[in-house]
Amino acid sequence: MKRINLIVGAVALALAGTSFANDQWYLGATAGYYDLDAERAINEDHNAATIGLQVGKYISDNVAIELGYGANAGHDDFSVASLNALMWMGEDANSWRPYLLGGFNQYDFDDTNNLVVGHDDKSEQLMLGLGLGTQFESGMEFRADVRGMSGLGDNDGTDYGFQISLNKLIGKKSAPAPVAAPAPAPAPVAVVAEPEPTPEPEVRTITVRLNVEFEFNQDTVLAIYGDQLDAIAAAMKAHEDIDLVLEGHTDSRGSDDYNMSLSDRRVKAVQAKLVSDYGIPAERVSAVGYGETKPVASNETDEGRARNRRVVGEMSFSEVYSY
Repeated sequence: MKRINLIVGAVALALAGTSFANDQWYLGATAGYYDLDAERAINEDHNAATIGLQVGKYISDNVAIELGYGANAGHDDFSVASLNALMWMGEDANSWRPYLLGGFNQYDFDDTNNLVVGHDDKSEQLMLGLGLGTQFESGMEFRADVRGMSGLGDNDGTDYGFQISLNKLIGKKSAPAPVAAPAPAPAPVAVVAEPEPTPEPEVRTITVRLNVEFEFNQDTVLAIYGDQLDAIAAAMKAHEDIDLVLEGHTDSRGSDDYNMSLSDRRVKAVQAKLVSDYGIPAERVSAVGYGETKPVASNETDEGRARNRRVVGEMSFSEVYSY
């Protein structure tokens, strides 16, 4: 028992003289069960049930160091002292969360009651464990874990155990880090809106077409083409720098010479219409006859021949559109 008391006293003194950010302690009761190695059995079942006390200190919100002592329940032949470090996993202390346990055990045996003679009265072991626990708003903490112990000496063996703990929490957790006050918002800066750029004017190309068709062997301009002539005349008056070229055509019936003469009469009839009816200067309208040499449709059908009997003209100019 002397070595146990020395270990417990030294660690308790170290904890008492240590200053940590977390000021939370706990004091609790434990109940354990140990399945001891056969070489160090204290009874025929190789097991021992213990009850004990433990005291611990949280050095951070999730890490604690604790001292424990347990004695064989109902007997005086086995006791264990422990020094452990405990680390919780997870942040919410009020929910069930796992923890890791690691530390050092020292057993104390009473040789007169042991079934096996010849082992040491004292046995030191390293301990690792895994458990599950939670903290309650009432200030209580419950834990349950399984443990594996491996001896440091030749006759210390390997043991296994299970322990439950009920602790009373004392003191306060770490104070949360102060939150810096937000810096005052900078004074609003007046933003002068840039004037929207004036869009570039759009330039469009306008094309006006004239297509006057004639009856068979005729050179008379029919009144139905008045709208086309109006459009051509209006464009020429608006754009006095643009001249118009008229082209006269015929179908293939008749001789080449006759058709050339007929196309010339037709194109000059349209030219005269623009000059006399719309006041367009004659020098701005030129007329060329091509006879039957430039058909746009088949001369084998009435419809095709009708399309070929024509005078056509086209003028293009640019206009500026602003928004």
